[in-house]
Amino acid sequence: MSLTLYFHPLSSFCMKVLTALYENDTPFTPHLVDLMDETAAANLRKMWPIGKFPVLRDETRGATVTETSIIIEFLQLHYPGPVQLIPQDGARALQMRLRDRMFDLYLNMQMQKVVGDRLRPAGQKDPQGVAEARNTLDITCSLVDKYIDGKTWITGDDFTMADCAAAPALFYTDKVMPLAENHKNAAAYLERLMQRPSFARVLKEAEPYFKLFPQDNAT
Repeated sequence: MSLTLYFHPLSSFCMKVLTALYENDTPFTPHLVDLMDETAAANLRKMWPIGKFPVLRDETRGATVTETSIIIEFLQLHYPGPVQLIPQDGARALQMRLRDRMFDLYLNMQMQKVVGDRLRPAGQKDPQGVAEARNTLDITCSLVDKYIDGKTWITGDDFTMADCAAAPALFYTDKVMPLAENHKNAAAYLERLMQRPSFARVLKEAEPYFKLFPQDNAT
């Protein structure tokens, strides 16, 4: 099989790419990477010195592809399927990419700041950083409420790469800041995402690992 995905099922960014792969039933070989294993982490860094997953390896093209949005664009370019995750219309594609970046930068990464702080030892916590991250999460979820209002998916009727980004970002954001309390449109959107077969499969495969998700010991 030409494609191999180096990933971990619990990773929100890996979930984004898995959703895209499952949307089009793209054949690939899954290669689970445990970053706590020094050998596995070192092997990942040989492919991508930054040491972050997911990483897609295409043996047919001799290509190593990194960064989630680039991976999904690569898949549409070389392994297109019935679901066009990147709109052909240039203006719509730009709007979709803006939403994609919004979910990655202002939800996903901010959520990771909150969750990552839970793993810090006592005396090394960053309450100001967590407060700032939570504020960004709240602002971004308000934007999601506005953008999704009256729509099925974030750019309209078509499921796109931005929805692949939204699914894990909102799923984990809901765990640190329950959406239903103040962001009902975003919460309803998350419900639709969780019922989408591609993301439902991603969540099912991640279930055995959810016990590793760090809980908030302060509550």
